[in-house]
Amino acid sequence: MTYALKHANQANQKCIAPRKKLEIIIKDFIKVFDVYQPHISVFYQESVYLKSEYEQNIRIKREQFKEIIMNVVQEGQQTGDFRKEIDVDLTSMAILGMVNWTYKWYKRSGHKTIEEIGKHFNDLILHAIVKT
Repeated sequence: MTYALKHANQANQKCIAPRKKLEIIIKDFIKVFDVYQPHISVFYQESVYLKSEYEQNIRIKREQFKEIIMNVVQEGQQTGDFRKEIDVDLTSMAILGMVNWTYKWYKRSGHKTIEEIGKHFNDLILHAIVKT
C-alpha cells in the first residue's frame, strides 16, 4: 500500500488533467502486483492474522488511496472530462476491485506483461468513464 499510495500522491501532485492522473495511478497500482507479487499473495491470504496496529495502518493507507481515486473521479466530473452520470463511489470501488483482483491471476510468465495489463485496464476504465 505504501508504494501505491506514494505513486498516487505523486501523480496527483504532478498532473493537472484528471484523466492523466487516473491513468498514472492505475498504471502504478497494477505495477504493485509485479513488484511485490509474493508479498501481496501472502498478505491477502494471511491478513486476518495481522496484529491490530498493522491492520489499522493498512486500513488507513487503503482509505487514503481510495480517497485519492474518488477525488480524481470527482474532479474529472467537475472539469467535464468524465461522465457526470457515473457514481463516484461505485466507479472508484470498481476500479479498486478490478485492479486488486490481479493478484489472483497475474503471472510474470503469462501472456501479457504487467505494463500491457496496465494499458488494457486503463483502456477499459477510461472508455467507461471519459465523456465523449
